[in-house]
Amino acid sequence: MRIPRFYEPQAFGTGVTLELSDDVIQHVCRALRMRPGDQLCLFNAEGQECLAELVTTEKRAATATVIELTTPQVESPLSVTVGQVLSRGERMDYAVQKSTELGVHRISPLFSERCEVKLADQRQEKRTRHWQQVAISACEQSGRVHPPQIDAPVTLTDWLGEQTAELKLVLHHHSKQPLAEIAPPSSVALLIGPEGGLTETEVELAIQHGFQPLALGPRVMRTETAPVAALSILNYLWGDMG
Repeated sequence: MRIPRFYEPQAFGTGVTLELSDDVIQHVCRALRMRPGDQLCLFNAEGQECLAELVTTEKRAATATVIELTTPQVESPLSVTVGQVLSRGERMDYAVQKSTELGVHRISPLFSERCEVKLADQRQEKRTRHWQQVAISACEQSGRVHPPQIDAPVTLTDWLGEQTAELKLVLHHHSKQPLAEIAPPSSVALLIGPEGGLTETEVELAIQHGFQPLALGPRVMRTETAPVAALSILNYLWGDMG
């Protein structure tokens, strides 16, 4: 039987008994109905992973003792920040989930001219927390130990001015420059437009900020498909998928 795996945001130590967080308790005690003596796998944002055994399980509390501590090397050596213009409904969730599975280090939701999503400040905070949880769940499934950071939504213009990656790329179907001709970078900032695409003015603004146009073949991809294809290619060329 597969040992369930959960994100637990605290430090681990062999032999230490942990008081599990509310999110883990929700899964362990209420969803899976696990019992003392059952084993589970925990990981934190510090790159640690541990095998633990449940000691107590109650409705609103649970403890587990760390049996074995490891530091898996599963993170991509290529640091990629994705600037993803907001899309509606499950499309943004899909982009966050699959980008996490493919090793993204940071995701910045963006507002652009053709972005159809409008979020008030309070709603932005709620959605950001939701996307962070989507990323954590994707880490639990994929074996990652460092959940990517999900930023609060900002405007495309503000985001462009903050990027300091070694290589900056904007997906744009008019480009013909092959990625294979670019020297391997250590970090990438990748800009992905909305369902209606970036305007020519926005593409030009990105170029002014040092972004290079990038096309992923002759077909136009949906906004939630583009990060999957781009991250797969980038990690194949310069990350850990080759």
